[in-house]
Amino acid sequence: MFLRSTFVAALVACLAYIHLGDATEATPKVQIYSRNVGELGKPNTLICHVSGFHPPNIKLQLLKNGVEIEGAQQSDLAFHQGWHFHLTKSVAFTPKEGEHYSCKVEHSTLQGAKSFTWTPDM
Repeated sequence: MFLRSTFVAALVACLAYIHLGDATEATPKVQIYSRNVGELGKPNTLICHVSGFHPPNIKLQLLKNGVEIEGAQQSDLAFHQGWHFHLTKSVAFTPKEGEHYSCKVEHSTLQGAKSFTWTPDM
């Protein structure tokens, strides 16, 4: 029984690898937003959602004034048809006057890391 389940797992992994070759490189689409309308001094959640990218290797960082915010949670990597992936990272934050929030994305289709700025909906 163990050998059979190991064989099935290996077969699934091989098929997935073969189909990954069918996918073409795609640049991530990045959205950075807050769960609620951005209000200074009010607790909120900062969210960075990247989608439509391939290959799956990607790095996301949520930044406050250029420094990574500790305690951010990242979703599991998931994919859509055509092997284009999506991922979400979020963290609790309370925006204050003069602070700048961004999502830094590193992916092989980008020339170096790229930052996307959060703009409060005030």
